[in-house]
Amino acid sequence: MSRVLILGGTGFIARHLVKYLIDQQAVSKIRVVDKQLPATAYLNQDFLTYYNNPIVEYKQANLNNPAHIGRAFDDADGNWNYVINLAAETRYGQDENQYKQMCLNVSVSCAKEAQQRGVDRFIEVSTAQVYEPGKKPSKEDGKYKPWTLLAKYKKQAEDAISTIPDLNYAILRPAIVYGPSDLNGLMPRLVCAATYTHTKDKMKLLWTGDLRINTVHVDDVVRAIWHLCSSTNAQIQKRGAVFNVADKSDTSQESFNKILEQLFGIDSGFFGTIISNVAKLKIQAAAETANDNHMNPWADMCKLSNVQHSPLSPYIDKELLYNTSLSVDGSAIEKTDFTYLHPEISTELVQQSIQYWKDMKLFPEFQKLSK
Repeated sequence: MSRVLILGGTGFIARHLVKYLIDQQAVSKIRVVDKQLPATAYLNQDFLTYYNNPIVEYKQANLNNPAHIGRAFDDADGNWNYVINLAAETRYGQDENQYKQMCLNVSVSCAKEAQQRGVDRFIEVSTAQVYEPGKKPSKEDGKYKPWTLLAKYKKQAEDAISTIPDLNYAILRPAIVYGPSDLNGLMPRLVCAATYTHTKDKMKLLWTGDLRINTVHVDDVVRAIWHLCSSTNAQIQKRGAVFNVADKSDTSQESFNKILEQLFGIDSGFFGTIISNVAKLKIQAAAETANDNHMNPWADMCKLSNVQHSPLSPYIDKELLYNTSLSVDGSAIEKTDFTYLHPEISTELVQQSIQYWKDMKLFPEFQKLSK
């Protein structure tokens, strides 16, 4: 059976990948490498059970350090069959050098190490934000115009990895990933919406309802990662294969707001193009105002529920407030015998994201408003 090395191994996607591989009895050994300990990574008891499985080995390492990369790969039992890179800076609003280091340098250094070790395949998990924004869904050969710093350096990493000789690699570009234990995907919008159950105001967002924010459930992302490793399909096994993953919902601000209304009982709307364009001229100030309007009610809600040190935040960086449409065509991978387990986003699936944090006592209680 295969041996798998997961870099960034205690993160959101990684924990679901560990669970999936064990449930499927797909591998004989999993090593998870991360600078964050499982005990401090907000893993619930179910995930901790998987990390305590005998086939899982945790190794603490800072992949910024070349010596730590070697240590991450070293194993007395031989080389790894598959190396899956989930190590990246996934928070928004960080210093540009942080993205250069964590989304470019770490990816390329680990890919080079994988090539030197002769691994069977290296999987780079990138982002669909590398595409030029537009209403027309971007396919894998679409135009590139990365619109976040994360995406800028992920695309540079993709390009650099492609130049490494004799490295069998594949790239996965997910839309917005959501699901239990999500922090940076849809969760900030959920946290923002929750604050309106406290203030009882109407939630209004910049731009219009047709702005695309395409989504994909984490279960389908991890299944796609393993598909890139294990499938015998010729297109999948081609060196440098690139695939998007996005569900069929074509999620927009309007369709997601309807889910928020169902979950929280709030009213929602949009400022429209004219007012949003005015705000765009002073986007930093607009972002600060919006975040202030959400941060204080969220703090109040946490205090009332005795929620301390929650990693959840309603903070949304200005990068995500522009009129940038994330519209992704995730159908190509389906032509390689891959099927989406969750082809449509739903209120029930989004509720599971909230419930994860409620069960961890890290999402405050709220009273759904009655209309």
